[in-house]
Amino acid sequence: MSGAHDQVRKRRPPKTFLISTDLKVQDDLEEKRSLIVMTHFCFELADAELKYIGPLTRGSNAVYFGVQLKGTAVGKGNSNGSFKGQRLFTCPDSCALFLPASHIRLRHLSRSNGFDQQQHSRNNLHHHRPIRTPTSTPFHVGQRVCFPTDDAVLGGEVRFCGLLPSRSSSGMYVGVLLDSPAGNWNGHYNGEKLCHIPSPIYGLLLPVTKVSSESKVHNPNPAHQMSRSNLKQVPLPVTKPGPTSPTAPKVALMPPNKQALKPPPLPPPKSTHKPLPPLPPPKPHSPTSPATEQLQHINGVHGLPSPLISPDNGEAARDDGEARLEDELEVGSMVEVNDPPLFGVIRWIGRISGIPEPVAGIELDQELSAGTDGSYLGERHFRCPANKGLFVKLRNCRRDSRFPAPETPVNQVERCNSIAFAEWGSERVEEHTPPVDGDEARELYQGWKRGIQGHLNSCYLDATLFSLFSCCSSADWVMFWPSDPKIDQNSSQAQDLLRCEIVNPLRRYGYVCASKTMALRRLLEAANSNTGFTNQEKDPEEFLNKLFQLLRVEPLLKIRSMTQKPQECHLYQLFPPTLPPSPSSPSPHSPVDSPIALSSPTSNRMRVASVQALLESSFLHAGLKFVEAPSSLLLLMPRFGKDFKMFDAILPTLSLDITDLLDDTLRQCSICQAVAEWECLQCYEDLDITPGHLKQYCNTCNTQVHSHSKRASHRPIKVGVPGGPWTGPLHCTRQRMSLFAVTCIETSHYVSFVKHGPLNADWLFFDSMADREGGENGFNIPQVKACPEVGRYLSLSEEELSRIDPTSLQESPRRLLCDSYMCLYHSPELSLYK
Repeated sequence: MSGAHDQVRKRRPPKTFLISTDLKVQDDLEEKRSLIVMTHFCFELADAELKYIGPLTRGSNAVYFGVQLKGTAVGKGNSNGSFKGQRLFTCPDSCALFLPASHIRLRHLSRSNGFDQQQHSRNNLHHHRPIRTPTSTPFHVGQRVCFPTDDAVLGGEVRFCGLLPSRSSSGMYVGVLLDSPAGNWNGHYNGEKLCHIPSPIYGLLLPVTKVSSESKVHNPNPAHQMSRSNLKQVPLPVTKPGPTSPTAPKVALMPPNKQALKPPPLPPPKSTHKPLPPLPPPKPHSPTSPATEQLQHINGVHGLPSPLISPDNGEAARDDGEARLEDELEVGSMVEVNDPPLFGVIRWIGRISGIPEPVAGIELDQELSAGTDGSYLGERHFRCPANKGLFVKLRNCRRDSRFPAPETPVNQVERCNSIAFAEWGSERVEEHTPPVDGDEARELYQGWKRGIQGHLNSCYLDATLFSLFSCCSSADWVMFWPSDPKIDQNSSQAQDLLRCEIVNPLRRYGYVCASKTMALRRLLEAANSNTGFTNQEKDPEEFLNKLFQLLRVEPLLKIRSMTQKPQECHLYQLFPPTLPPSPSSPSPHSPVDSPIALSSPTSNRMRVASVQALLESSFLHAGLKFVEAPSSLLLLMPRFGKDFKMFDAILPTLSLDITDLLDDTLRQCSICQAVAEWECLQCYEDLDITPGHLKQYCNTCNTQVHSHSKRASHRPIKVGVPGGPWTGPLHCTRQRMSLFAVTCIETSHYVSFVKHGPLNADWLFFDSMADREGGENGFNIPQVKACPEVGRYLSLSEEELSRIDPTSLQESPRRLLCDSYMCLYHSPELSLYK
């Protein structure tokens, strides 16, 4: 397995990157050198390493670059190498970014083929943000200024005053944030950010000679500022192409000779005297939906989406291959035009008046003398630096030949079969194979290509099955539940598949191929009206409910409320208490004796709740009881959706006491241990009587507790005593269930922690998509690794855990405590009766 893993690394040799804020810097990526990546997270350059090149989603043709941040940029990313649950490469959390080609630039090696980090950073900083020599400026940032136009005087606030980058000979310029939406400048010049302008229609860059301090003239009336029919735009100094600068390509769309370029149309005049507020600043580019977001928010400017592309009837005779390529190109695609080629990125696709076929607006890698800033005949279609915009017919675009063509999309459901996955296959095992534990389990599972292989959003199923069956036999009865193939063939087929193709091979060889779980997903989809089990993201509870229905097994839980008949279900959703959880009773460990370093009691604490407290509170407030003690108990943690969590951390209780949650059983008085006959909901939240614990009393203690004036309003409830009245103390065995697995979720990706032995350190971590070999048509590599450090945190009390600094948590404990989705408990003794 290590050899296969090494091959993955060799296919994409590391390249060193630098991070910058400039979103316009581009360079030729043809040479295999280190790169500079442009993002929003800081104003400094920082190292990164190339890890992935290709599309982010199935069927997409847009090429993106996945990089791992290095040095001071570590922790400033937004991913761990996964995109929408699909593992594209592996790196620590918050260290990965996915960026388009326009956001990266080659970084040059020194003569000694090494990097002089400090000198290189200084040189690049000087390149991206030229150092301006001290010069007295007539205006300061924030100063009110005004300037005349053809028939009005406009006012605004200075946001920039100084020399333009690399154009000091042009004199001093002033960047103004206008009071009225009459501008055409976004705060950048030649790709260099000079100041922040929330929206281009509120920005204008003017020679200093055309601007006056507002105190020198009367305050202009904004109501009259837009009375003119047209605003004469002040021309900006344009970089003249050198002798080697490319000229207009033959395929470029050129405006008619007699029709001059018109400025963009002005917005309608305002009806109030107050200036319109500037538009909110655009959000930084996010890889969450690259194709869609680029279509509507090109270069950070909120514009109209491109018109839909419809085939032209007159083009029916075109070559089929050419038409297919045209259909595959989209906003964000890296293309080339002309011969010799000009390279760039498609920023807009749509229709232009007078042209009978789709047109592409391209942002070129280098300036072109005939290029624009994203406008054509005065109409703005996208934004880019001056002289870098080019409009061509879509059919004249070719894929960027400097990069390999993306793999042809295939049906990933059909591809997941024994032939395509032959090298990753797993064997069928007929004989019942009980799970192993302890060191034997760790040796069986630990390593790469271990566990259940993930494929096409299957992590919800992989993590759930590994949690249930890898090291625990309490749920094995579902594989042997009586079924009749003549009555329900799907049920019998699913049971055989689960037992012989998944569970038994997993326990014997430590690995199951994705083609086996895909067969089960096909059965689930065929048996249910709602589709999506073969290719869409699902939740563990939806999968388990549909699986148990398909297997036709009896429900795991029988729960009764005080006013209704018993209800049957397979899982139970925990609900948070009405009040924030209070610290538990004093911990048996002092801070000095605790196995984990704790913060001082006066510092800010995490909101922590234990599964024990959540279960008791949830049952008590809903008036619920277990009709019978369950052999397995699957509890869903309280959270709203996959993002919002009720608590900073949830402590999975290792030994869950359900004695007082059972119906029709003898219960002890909370004070004197006699038989309890009363239960009080209001006492549960009473801060004077061990808050956060169930309160049940015998007759004597109930009278004494509620004789206090503070509890006069309490309404205790009578509970039944099986077998009639009981006198004297009650000595009974507590009914407890043991934690055997926890399923967690982070960024829509499910993983699991499994207890594989009796020791506190006997914990395994499983990820079905820990790494990947190949691109779109590649294979996920599952991994299981030991995480003994988890046991130390699970031994803490709520009080101790709340005082831990969350930033000090290691990755495995953090995911277990802060991202828990479902906790799995079992009673080994009761499982024997199933």
